[in-house]
Amino acid sequence: MERVYYIGLDIHKRTISYCVKKVDGTIIQQGTIAAERKALHRWIAGLPGPWYGAMEATIFTGWVYDFLKPHAVELKVAHPEMLKAITAAKRKNDRADAEKIADLLRVNLLPECSMLSEELRELRRILRYRDMIVRTAVRMKNKISGLLMETGAIYDKKRLHGRKYFSDLLERVEDVPDSVKGLLRLSHSSMEMFEAVQKRLVKTLREDKLIRERVQRLMSIKGVGEVMALTWVLEIGDPYRDSIQHAKQSATVDYAAPNGNQQERNSVGLSPRSATNTCRRS
Repeated sequence: MERVYYIGLDIHKRTISYCVKKVDGTIIQQGTIAAERKALHRWIAGLPGPWYGAMEATIFTGWVYDFLKPHAVELKVAHPEMLKAITAAKRKNDRADAEKIADLLRVNLLPECSMLSEELRELRRILRYRDMIVRTAVRMKNKISGLLMETGAIYDKKRLHGRKYFSDLLERVEDVPDSVKGLLRLSHSSMEMFEAVQKRLVKTLREDKLIRERVQRLMSIKGVGEVMALTWVLEIGDPYRDSIQHAKQSATVDYAAPNGNQQERNSVGLSPRSATNTCRRS
């Protein structure tokens, strides 16, 4: 039977700390590599055999996960808050964190979170960028109103952001400095640009074949608009993921063979309770 290894990864902006362990907890390799694809490729080539891997969910996790997944037997991502609660310790450094993740993985106590496919994460990135653009456009609208109020100008709140009304307003307002008019024009043109960009991004998402059918089904629900449907699809991902994960946990949570043999239960080298205590002490 081919030996399998368990690898914990602690990922940062410039470096990745790793710990490679056998099933009984023996450390085979431990160290730090640059957070670059070339360095990861060289590191993979030096691994001793088939491996299971795990890493904490951070802003840097996505590209590392996508790069390593084809090379692993299985690759998991840990929920950061739940991981912090399990592995709280006085001694904290990158190597220790990687070792804790490897331990939790090998004794099947890793608090796993769902990882969307690379394609869905690309679309979700577009949706979140669109949200940022909308917030910026709203800030521009508020700034326009604020500048007019600062100078005592009278305006129609409901029509203010219309192109024709805004242009006419700037021509007829009195006692408004030219510098303020310049800022108003700049803010209004920025607002229009942001609104055009967000519409273009929504159109890109709407026409994507991967999610189009599901978005249309959600929009058939009364009160569900396009943006809400896109948000549900891209933020939730697979609606059945929690039930699948729960089924996996239910099948393995006790670490016992069908006959409840304690020796087989501890065949991984640590019982669940002692594994948790080991992580806490470290």
